[in-house]
Amino acid sequence: MSDTIQIRPATPDDFDAWLPLWDAYNAFYGRSGETALPREITLITWGRFFDGYEPMHAMVAERNGQLLGLVHFLYHRHTTMAGPTCYLQDLYTLETERGKGIGRALIEAVYARAKADGAQRVYWQTHETNQTAMKLYDQVAERSGFVIYRKGL
Repeated sequence: MSDTIQIRPATPDDFDAWLPLWDAYNAFYGRSGETALPREITLITWGRFFDGYEPMHAMVAERNGQLLGLVHFLYHRHTTMAGPTCYLQDLYTLETERGKGIGRALIEAVYARAKADGAQRVYWQTHETNQTAMKLYDQVAERSGFVIYRKGL
């Protein structure tokens, strides 16, 4: 068996292996227990990855048949660019696999896919307390300086 990490598009057959990664990602951001993401939202999200009318995509990192990480991204229009822009929405690797280049490989795979799809920019956000991930992000992208505001409706 090879120890090579493969980054590839998720397939419908990946659901059972993807789900624990997705649940761990959500728990990392405090969406667990009483504040857990409703399973209905998870199923809707999963379905969007395979709906040709949706601009949402998923890739996974795999080694020896085991999923080690995930990345989800989507395309949208931008008022200051002719082509689409790519929002890298979710990125997660197993805790035991961090620091081994999987996160970087997932980001680089999104860069390559977005470029091939005609996107002019890839961007993302992370929580200000996610210092470990920010060490990687500072190496592979530049901080925009923008502050995010939001309001639930």
